[in-house]
Amino acid sequence: MFISMLHAKIHHARVTRADLNYVGSITIDREIMDAVGIHEFERVLVADLENGNRFETYTMVGEAGSGLIQVNGAAAHLVKIGDRLIVMAFAQVENPDPTWQPTIAIMNERNELAKVMTGAF
Repeated sequence: MFISMLHAKIHHARVTRADLNYVGSITIDREIMDAVGIHEFERVLVADLENGNRFETYTMVGEAGSGLIQVNGAAAHLVKIGDRLIVMAFAQVENPDPTWQPTIAIMNERNELAKVMTGAF
């Protein structure tokens, strides 16, 4: 039996750009993606802490060290520059081990990695 399990989470990433005219996705600084193990074109669920909006999209890699969090396409209507986001990626796991823990990155106000950990916080 396969179960959808949270495998990675980026917590409190701030939107730095929004582009309605882009074809879609969320562009994330490569260092942030690498820190939690999110891959380019991976499906993610995004929650905006400021307004409660949620949307599903896919990731694209942004310049490493840039702090870029850019929401693209129609989802750009759902965010504002400076909004805090939670980006969640899930894995389909067959018979998950009871000790399964996601990798979580907690961001500071400048979209720098404040803390990276495995497990709930």
